[in-house]
Amino acid sequence: MSPEEIETLFTRDDGSYRFARWGRPLAPVVFGVEEETLSVLKGAFEAVVVLADHKMAETDPEFGSNCMIFFMRDWSELLAVPNLGKLIPELDEMVSRLREAGANQYRVFRFDEDGAIKAAFVFICMDAEMAAQPAGDLALNQVVQVMLLWSEGAFRERSPLARAGESTILRPEIAGVIRAAYDPVMPGAAVDSAHALRLFARMEAGA
Repeated sequence: MSPEEIETLFTRDDGSYRFARWGRPLAPVVFGVEEETLSVLKGAFEAVVVLADHKMAETDPEFGSNCMIFFMRDWSELLAVPNLGKLIPELDEMVSRLREAGANQYRVFRFDEDGAIKAAFVFICMDAEMAAQPAGDLALNQVVQVMLLWSEGAFRERSPLARAGESTILRPEIAGVIRAAYDPVMPGAAVDSAHALRLFARMEAGA
């Protein structure tokens, strides 16, 4: 990828550059799926965390679980989740907005004092499009999108996944960005687009 292509992955719709990675181990929990799908998601988390050379944990000292993934059939189901309104301010307004937009996924991030990700809440409404995806593809896609603070349009035109024979894999260039982003010499957060040049340099060094 060119530096310009990397920059677009973290340039938001308002033109601002904003990058963040996890600053602590991920302690994920998943709601609304069967045991079989749960194991697929667990495997996806483990694979991407290993790729990033990051860590997972059983619990987070601040949140207990710092990466919560909710699967539902209708957005209104979120309103019945106990105490979710304490974690997501203006939950009612968010549900109304997502329903009106016909959205099928949404992510909310929380950040520490240095700007790194400290928690994420992933909401997936299983419409026909989502239900048509193989469980492995859906799991890998969602884990990739929670590993970094990608821009809204990062994967609007092209999925982070690709086909390799009969298997679905993470696109090599996206895997390279994740590896570079979690390099210990890189910052946990950045708002200057020059950061994309640093990511490019790390990707070239690791090629």
